[in-house]
Amino acid sequence: MRPMAVTSELRTDPALTFDPGTLWRLVRERNRSALAAGALAPIQTDAHTLAEAGIPFSVRRLSTLREKELARRARDTSGGDPFLPPDPDLLVAGVSASHLAVLNRFPVIPHHLLLVTRELEDQELPLCAADFDALARCLAEVDGLGFYNSHPEAGASQRHRHLQLVPFPLGEGPAPTPIEATLGPILQDPGRASLPAYRFVHAACPLPASAWSAAEPVRRAAEAMALAYRALAARLALGLAAGRSTAPYNLLATRRWMLLVPRRRETFEGVSVNALGFAGSLLVKDREGLETVRRHGPLAILQAVAVETG
Repeated sequence: MRPMAVTSELRTDPALTFDPGTLWRLVRERNRSALAAGALAPIQTDAHTLAEAGIPFSVRRLSTLREKELARRARDTSGGDPFLPPDPDLLVAGVSASHLAVLNRFPVIPHHLLLVTRELEDQELPLCAADFDALARCLAEVDGLGFYNSHPEAGASQRHRHLQLVPFPLGEGPAPTPIEATLGPILQDPGRASLPAYRFVHAACPLPASAWSAAEPVRRAAEAMALAYRALAARLALGLAAGRSTAPYNLLATRRWMLLVPRRRETFEGVSVNALGFAGSLLVKDREGLETVRRHGPLAILQAVAVETG
């Protein structure tokens, strides 16, 4: 399916989904056309690396905020849902019967995808099998980091259900994520569930590499991610009752591992943190924000917005 498909049909017809092996091409094509149409407004940043506890944190300082602030102000005034209907200039493809792939209008990381439910679903409700099916379909095509901000206190900016996916690498170096080196013990020992540098409540686990080489890799990977999500949530007593909002949390998932972090607030001294922060990638608005991270250290920022250990 080409990216110029009629969007009203694409949004309502679950049969209109991308062909296996084509998503990355469709993402790049849509990215080019959206830039040309002025629908895509990448946020320019200055990148800084702040190493702490063996983690080369990537801290990006925004240099162009005006357009995003104006768009957010207009959205807050109108009260509308930016995903219903999705902007045809940003719509990449149907992912599944339940989800669409849409470009983030204001990306900091190029080719940032939003995996949006075709119909309105609440961001604060527990993730379900359809969410992990959509994420697995996209991770099979784009090797990157899938993540979820469950609540405004966890960095969510929209109530309409959407997961997100950014391609690797996140930082300036060759590693997929800045925290990659610290994940070794967890990947080698499934019984170990915490990162030594993270002195706050969290849980992590490896995901079976065999799922991606199985006869039905998307189904197997989706099942493995859903199982890991429920196990990590149970370990943290997060609570995933159907139809009920969860406590705020961030979820991060790659083809190899999953990390879940309960949250108590979104910001610390003006520095907002979403799921990417726990992968080692922070975003600050200005020089003052960068100095705040330098003064306290990235790990102290994360600890301040996560849930304290008992």
